[in-house]
Amino acid sequence: MLLIATLLKYPGSGCPEPEQDTSNNAISVVIERLQAVAGEAGISLPHYSEHTIRKDLKTLRQFGILDQPSYRWGYYLGTAALDRAELQVALNALHSQAKYQQDPQVNHLYQTLERRLRGLQLADALFYPIRTHIDRSIVYTNPEEMMSQHRYRGTLYEKLEILELAITKGQAIELFRCRNPYEIGNIHYVQIYPLQLVYSDIAWYLLHEDCQTQHLALSRIDRFSDHLRVIDLEGRSIDKQQRSLEQAHRLLEVGWGRNLGSVEEQKLERQGLLPFVKVVVRFFPEVIMFILEGEKRHPNQKIQAGPKGKDGKSIYVDYAVELPNRSLNEFCFWVCRFMEHAQFILPDELIKRHETMSYT
Repeated sequence: MLLIATLLKYPGSGCPEPEQDTSNNAISVVIERLQAVAGEAGISLPHYSEHTIRKDLKTLRQFGILDQPSYRWGYYLGTAALDRAELQVALNALHSQAKYQQDPQVNHLYQTLERRLRGLQLADALFYPIRTHIDRSIVYTNPEEMMSQHRYRGTLYEKLEILELAITKGQAIELFRCRNPYEIGNIHYVQIYPLQLVYSDIAWYLLHEDCQTQHLALSRIDRFSDHLRVIDLEGRSIDKQQRSLEQAHRLLEVGWGRNLGSVEEQKLERQGLLPFVKVVVRFFPEVIMFILEGEKRHPNQKIQAGPKGKDGKSIYVDYAVELPNRSLNEFCFWVCRFMEHAQFILPDELIKRHETMSYT
């Protein structure tokens, strides 16, 4: 019982910290924690040896309290892998995703945990949202809320559980794109491998790969109807899913925004055959501090200060980055947030576009 209490209070016992020598005996760490728990309970265990604890761990495995696989990164019971401080961080993330990103499944999970943990000491502190992410979804995500507001329309949010299962199983599915603001009237069925649900800025997106062309794209979930048909029950391996996911995130990392390019553009870019465009924007004193704060805005960015004025401060800074052509539109929209305090230096295409926007 003391061993169970120890693993509940100190999940991960036996796992060395990153700065510690990994050759340390994990069992001895568990014994130290167990002795501490015993001391708090007023129980003396003078002869509790490594042999004894190994027998106790074996017993917990026999009764299914511990799983059979080896615990290479520390022992924990069932799914109780977090201590209270770690649980609070996780609850904060769930609260944000439920309230602001309006994830209906996470909202249900958060309410369930709130009921279960209500009796704990420090429950109020556990659920206090120390951290949050306040970007709000601009669309309905909960079918029940849509019905109560008399705004119901069948969207892919109706099929999230099936969608998530298809992601984990690598199953190909058929969806129906029922709205397309970029090409009015271009609504059609698509056959894809779903890869990941992604929240970005104002809404949830589905990251997916076309079954025929292997084209990767992000599509708003609410722009699909509730039509979902699994067309490949067997599915592909999780390794293939992971490789496609990594390729998509590489495209996102080197680009600017959510546009992953056309089929042909993306094919060339993934083969390393598509040259990037060098973009240089000059920012003036009113916004220089905002630009300098963004030290990790893009992995390939370079910021160079211009000459200093009489006050000893730079009269401008040049922000340079190389981007695929697919990202120029989204980058231009970002620069336009700074209005007359920004000026494109390169390329000519964006110089002309920015001038047009400025005079409109």
